[in-house]
Amino acid sequence: MTSAPRDHGGGIDAARAQYGGQRSDWLDLSTGINPVPYPMPALAPDAWTALPDSAAFDLIAARARAFWNIPAEAAVLATPGASAVIAQLPRLVPAGSVAIKTPTYNEHAAAFDAAGWDTGKSGTDALVAVHPNNPDGAWWDADALTAPLTIIDESFCDVAPDKSHIGLSTRPGTIVLKSFGKFWGLAGLRLGFAIGDPTLIAQLATALGPWQVSGPALQIGAEALSDFQWADETRARLAHDADRLDRLMADQGAVGLGGTSLFRLYEVADAKAAQDQLAKHHVWSRIFPYAENWLRLGLPAPNRWAQLEAAF
Repeated sequence: MTSAPRDHGGGIDAARAQYGGQRSDWLDLSTGINPVPYPMPALAPDAWTALPDSAAFDLIAARARAFWNIPAEAAVLATPGASAVIAQLPRLVPAGSVAIKTPTYNEHAAAFDAAGWDTGKSGTDALVAVHPNNPDGAWWDADALTAPLTIIDESFCDVAPDKSHIGLSTRPGTIVLKSFGKFWGLAGLRLGFAIGDPTLIAQLATALGPWQVSGPALQIGAEALSDFQWADETRARLAHDADRLDRLMADQGAVGLGGTSLFRLYEVADAKAAQDQLAKHHVWSRIFPYAENWLRLGLPAPNRWAQLEAAF
């Protein structure tokens, strides 16, 4: 039996079917992906032709430790994105009850449901903390992260590294997730990291199997994680552009509800009508089935602001 697809950003094919236009015409602001991706380095020929060896995995793990200041006691595993890990985590320990504060990224609840967990809000055996939260950008206090299995999803945290809870990765039962695709703007690379309890990370590695990350992804990721200057400059640009987007939306009467410097959440009179208005100009936005007046927008690339402004 095939389950119904869960609500996510993206879906340009469906938008094109309804509103027309070529894919290149569309400005996709429905996701929180950096619109100025990390510049692609030249790849060694064997990145494509050989199975990635242990040295490539060791290198990216070392670069990850340096970039995120990962404690020596925590284990690090490169993964094929964050979503593949999210699907596996509930199966690493016996099922119980999990607390998942909503609204948040819906793949976490789906994964725990599929593994037979009770996903009521008062769960005591596990806790999922999306930090910062998607879609409202709320941050979690460390004092709240004390469940026997604690999953801290920091997919969007690289815009504010000072707020990271990476220091908690030394606690038994704790796993911190990192998503490479968001901040570095290379979502198609499918690269992520699971960091934390060595026993759980070893179980996760077994579940994912060998060569879980491609050679090109390992090489590109290792290069990007060593480029601290690019990261600093990117944070400054994203913060500036997020402020610009807030001003533009305030001029349209929208009320800011939060978000991060990769995506902004607004209250509007009618989110579906706002999405329709933007889509007529081939700008795709994110709306939510549980909030008829919430509109979420990512940031345009530097050369696409005029398209968004014209859409209003």
